[in-house]
Amino acid sequence: MKVVISKATLNQILFIICVVIPFFNIYELSFSVWMVAIAMTLKNNYSLEFIKYFSIFVIILLLAIVVGFFYDYKLYFVIRDITYLLKPITGLLLGYQLFNKHTKNPFQFIVYAGMATAIYHLILVGYGVFIGGAKNVREIREFGGYFNDFEVYTLVIILFKTQFNLEFSKKKSIIFLIILAISSFFYLARTNFIQFIILVIALKGIFVLNKRAIKVIGTTLIVVVTGYAAVYYYNPVRNGKGLDEFLYKIKVAPSEAFSTKINRDDWKQFNDNYRSYENIRTVQQLTYDESLLFGEGIGSQVDLKQKVFLGDMELRYISILHNGYMTVLLKTGLLGLGIYVLSIFFFFRKNNAATETLKNIHYLFIGTGVFLIVSNWVFMGFYNLIDTKTLLIGFLFAYKNDLQKQLI
Repeated sequence: MKVVISKATLNQILFIICVVIPFFNIYELSFSVWMVAIAMTLKNNYSLEFIKYFSIFVIILLLAIVVGFFYDYKLYFVIRDITYLLKPITGLLLGYQLFNKHTKNPFQFIVYAGMATAIYHLILVGYGVFIGGAKNVREIREFGGYFNDFEVYTLVIILFKTQFNLEFSKKKSIIFLIILAISSFFYLARTNFIQFIILVIALKGIFVLNKRAIKVIGTTLIVVVTGYAAVYYYNPVRNGKGLDEFLYKIKVAPSEAFSTKINRDDWKQFNDNYRSYENIRTVQQLTYDESLLFGEGIGSQVDLKQKVFLGDMELRYISILHNGYMTVLLKTGLLGLGIYVLSIFFFFRKNNAATETLKNIHYLFIGTGVFLIVSNWVFMGFYNLIDTKTLLIGFLFAYKNDLQKQLI
């Protein structure tokens, strides 16, 4: 008996593979798989809105390449930077192309991909705790991974299943919700908790400013500040037991991201504020080299002035930073950074949605824009090498375009 797989089903399989593969944390593998998938799913046309957004990242890449011609970098670092800066380009393109107008329910399509990563993550966490002997936050994250923005999107979509016309039974929805919630929690990532709050607020329509929105945002800020104050005065200790280690990371979060002066000889201060140190060194280097306006191009690296353990490597020179804004600044200067900021504010454009589904996609885009402000500062935004939310965003652009065509 001959089995025929529809194009919509094939795209679903490819989408799940492309969402899961980056979490093997082998960038060469995920880049290769994504490129093959792009070649397999090329479309004849793309919406003008998507082309405008996609072009922002293409311009940044081309600008970095042009600037790089004025420097003499090793070919290896040049090629590596090109693949790094291609990350959001390939993700957006792939997500757009994997949308198929014959897909019965596109949001279920997204949920199944999120469930695949959640199950994979829980297996890793279970292995780490019960076999690997992971006993604290740091060790659990070493086994299971450090964040997953895609799962949080999926969790929120399940929470708002009525708005997204999900046709899951109540029992199935609860099972999915529990699995996604547990998996998302065990990343123990501060940014994912922030992302969850932002997306929930966005889908409630709170970011469309009015009196109600101002009250809700104000209340949320008060709760957050109060919560942080409670954690601060609780004074969790570094490498403490149980949740103390996680609470300590919350306590040092403001200084970690925004410190302007760090003593490199104080290992505790240096470690707690390392992300800020990367930013400081980048600005110092570009200022000293008089390259702040156009950056230092493809192949450039920041000199940290000392060797630092990053993952399983000890490095003094780094090509990409934790901060997406600073990474773009290094490669393309203030000019490229200004262009990059447009990619965030693109989501805040006024949109007169003609249907409920289009309105909810618009709300997701607004939530994404707000979250990217935070994500770019601490986790590189779309440029993170294991990021998969670009697939979701590209997919939503295609779905939105299809819905708009149906209204014509």
